[in-house]
Amino acid sequence: MAVSTTPVRTQLSTLLTLTHTEIQIAQTRVVQARTEAVATELRENAENGKLRAVAIEKVLRELGGIPEITRPLVGRGVALGKTVLEQAQPLDEALLGDLALEQQLLGRAKYVKALGTAHDLPSVVDLADTLIDAHTATVDWLTTVLAEEAIGGPAALRRTPTQWASGVLATAVTLPGSVIARGADRVIDSVSRVPQRIGGLRSSAKETTENLRSAAKETTETVAVTLTAGRDAALEAAEEAARETGATGIAETIHSARVATGTITADDLPIDGYDDLTVGSAVSAIKELDKPSDIRLVVDYEEAHKDRQGVVSAAQTQLASIAKEIAGTN
Repeated sequence: MAVSTTPVRTQLSTLLTLTHTEIQIAQTRVVQARTEAVATELRENAENGKLRAVAIEKVLRELGGIPEITRPLVGRGVALGKTVLEQAQPLDEALLGDLALEQQLLGRAKYVKALGTAHDLPSVVDLADTLIDAHTATVDWLTTVLAEEAIGGPAALRRTPTQWASGVLATAVTLPGSVIARGADRVIDSVSRVPQRIGGLRSSAKETTENLRSAAKETTETVAVTLTAGRDAALEAAEEAARETGATGIAETIHSARVATGTITADDLPIDGYDDLTVGSAVSAIKELDKPSDIRLVVDYEEAHKDRQGVVSAAQTQLASIAKEIAGTN
């Protein structure tokens, strides 16, 4: 018996360590929850993880194994190390790490079920089925949260200040190449248009000079308009320009600045008369939105002003529905 069940006990011991890691991560994620509903879900996941750990220990003892006292400490230590390291990562990378852990737990649970079936161990098979259901649900949830993040949020989890900064840094690192590429495109386009603008290669030097002066004047006027515009208009224009040129990361950073400085107004929202809506009316209106950018705008405005949890939660739920469809986790 002891020899034949060694592979099962080995896998259960590993699952126990990983489960304690999962518990610790769920507990640390609570502070990142965007809404109380998400925080409650994370707390429940941590508590359910503890129940799964107890169940794994029970089966281990039935098989003659003795759960190691140090394993919970190892699992929590791994989670603590992960939490510290991921502060230097953008949120999506941290979530991908969480997803990898859950996928490993799911894969090992399926393997344990196969081992339990091969060794005719009903208690192991039952335990494995429970673990498979739990980790499948968590994999789907994390996949959905990543999809929410990909389409611009609001995701169920907020970035920590360090993760927000690292996300901006990642954008900054890739920015020079993007700027150079777009700049090169503009130069090539400008050069290709020179013959048209100056009336052909045989145009006179005077005509060439006049064209250059005209271009310089137009550029000066554009800069003057931008500099004399108000801060709010400048930020709005900058965000729009960034989106038009495909610099989504920069656009999001500018958007965050607009939110922080209170430059988003009710007139920017896709819902008419938003400031006069009750929670119920706002929730109903949000359920009619199908563009992630519109939902994000409402959440940003709501959190910066009334910050009604019922409204924010409804917006996050609506976005989650869209994300689930995209990720195929419905």
